[in-house]
Formats: sequence, C-alpha cells, structure tokens
Amino acid sequence: MTGPGPFPVGEVLAFLGARAVPGIEAWTGERYVRTLDLPHGHGVAIVGATPEPEDAGVTVELRLEDERDEAEAERRVRRLLDVDADTVAVARVLGADPALAPLVAASPTRRVPGSVDPFETTVRAIVGQQVSVAGARTVAGRIVGALGHELRVDGGGLVTRVFPTPGALADADPALFPMPRSRAATIGAVAGLVATGDLHLDAGADRDELRPTLLAVPGIGPWTVDYVLMRGLSDPDVFLPTDLGVRVGLSRLGLDVARAGRWRPWRSYALHHLWALAARPIEPAA
Repeated sequence: MTGPGPFPVGEVLAFLGARAVPGIEAWTGERYVRTLDLPHGHGVAIVGATPEPEDAGVTVELRLEDERDEAEAERRVRRLLDVDADTVAVARVLGADPALAPLVAASPTRRVPGSVDPFETTVRAIVGQQVSVAGARTVAGRIVGALGHELRVDGGGLVTRVFPTPGALADADPALFPMPRSRAATIGAVAGLVATGDLHLDAGADRDELRPTLLAVPGIGPWTVDYVLMRGLSDPDVFLPTDLGVRVGLSRLGLDVARAGRWRPWRSYALHHLWALAARPIEPAA
C-alpha cells in the first residue's frame, strides 16, 4: 500500500497498538491486526512495514470472507493509516512555527491515525471519557467480548470478533457495560440513533450536521465530538484544547492554546505532535 511520501510505519502502528482493543485488534510489536465488518462479510487486515528502505511504506494483507469487499476494505485501511495525507503541505505550515519546527523536523511525515468505522470510533471515544488509554482498552474489550459477533475468517489466533453493531449495542442490557450507567446510556442512545437511521456515522457523514446531533446526546461534549471528527471522519483541522496530553505538550513548549490558530488547516497533525511530545519522558537536568 503506497501513498504520496515516506510512511512512518513505526509511529502509526505504535499509536494503534497502544489502543488495540482485545478481540478486534492486536499488536505484536511488528504487525498490527484488526477485524473489519464489511458490506458482504467479515475481513481481517494485517499491517506491517515494508522491509527496505526504512519508513518507505506499509504492507497490508487482507483476508476477506467475500472478495467483493476488497476495494472497501482497502479504503478503510487507508483511512485508518492516513496513507494519503499531504505531508508536504502539513510540514510547510507547521514547520513555519518556530515552536513546532523541531518536532516537525524530527517527524516530517507524521500521520493522524483514523478509523475503519466512525461508529466504532464514537463508541470508543465515549468509553474513553475520563479514563486512561489502558482502562478504555479493557472496557471496550469486554463490550466486544459480550456483544461482538464471532469472526468468520482466519484471524491468525490474534483476533476473534468484529465490533458490535449499532443494533446490538442499542438493545443491550446496560448492566453488560462495565462503566457508569450514565455513560452506558450515552452509548445506547448513539447506537439507537444510528440503528434507526436518524444519525449517519460513516466516512461520508456531513461534519456540520454531525456536530449538533452528537452534542444533543446527554453525555457527549465537545471533546468527544472533535475526537470523532478527527479520527472517525479524518478531519485534518481538529484541536482539543482541554485534552490533558495537548496541555502537557503545550506546556513543554511554553505555549498557550491560542497558538493553535497558527496551525490551521492542519491542527489535527499539530495535536499529534503535541501528544507525541507529551508522551516522552522528561529528560533530567544536566
């Protein structure tokens, strides 16, 4: 699978691997594996790095129940990996800010990992409210184990299910959700809207229409909506000013949130630079 420039496969797969939900995703340290619920059947994508040269590209093996889904599966994986990002344009804008320039120089082709299913991303964003990444993985894995359909293609022993459908989540007993009842009710409300067709949560959803609809659901605030827009709908210009990782990254650069106005229309990429910076250990003083 190729895109417009070198692909930072290590960065992208490490990001996805850190958030891999048991049952539907797996990260071996070399390969990222995830299941796909496609129009005609199930699928599995196995993603790795091209052998040579380093950071040149990414390999994807697709295992499909129905070959008619090949083009759709490839489109979803491309969105997940942000393969088609215009990294030259992104680096030109972000690198023009002296504060971000060293981060851009260190990772000039940074991507914004996306999603194979915006509905799944929305549910996972709700699960992740006010909990750690590890905690969100655990809770989402339990939901998948309880409500996800068994995978009908070979997952190599690493993945076993597909993410629950909107109908399954809407009809589920709230007691099945290992989280506060209010948060489970939020998931049920979103799933019900999607199941009835009152909310369209797919790659072609209208961002301007999606925002007010999601914000009207009790338990969903601006952070959740913007996260869904960034990862679920591949919006390149999202910023999360209240996010802890963003605030840590800004603090390490000595910046305030107003600086993000200089990073349009690529604030999603700036945000990922800040997240990466925030995740680095603090170097001891000399």
